[in-house]
Amino acid sequence: MRIAFATHDLRTMDAHFGGARNFAIYEVTPEDSRFVEAIRFDAPGKEDGVHADAEEDRITPRVDALEGCALLFVLAIGGPAAAKVVNRRIHPVKLPQPEPIEQVLARVQTMLTTAPPPWLRKAMGADAKKLDFLDEDIEESA
Repeated sequence: MRIAFATHDLRTMDAHFGGARNFAIYEVTPEDSRFVEAIRFDAPGKEDGVHADAEEDRITPRVDALEGCALLFVLAIGGPAAAKVVNRRIHPVKLPQPEPIEQVLARVQTMLTTAPPPWLRKAMGADAKKLDFLDEDIEESA
């Protein structure tokens, strides 16, 4: 599965969706992760909560850049941007503070090999159907 990170330095998930200088894209499996590409934006936003002019569409090019990704990790994402991301079947995940990308990747891999939460199974798409038995185990033990 492909995962994107909003980042300024390509090492840390440390940016808002609209203000990120880059999206770092990784291919992730339960056993491995590898860097695929960095998508750079020439004019990142200020991350000050003030939206761009109505004529300036900063969201669509960023959403288009995420083509093929299942997850997007960000510090923040506005409602209109989140809606566009979700409409492309990309699950946005907001983290409360900056974190090294390698740590986030390790957590995702752990979730993939143990019991993925529902949002991760949904992002996994067809592969998630193979994991439906996990819900049954949880319900039985409750």
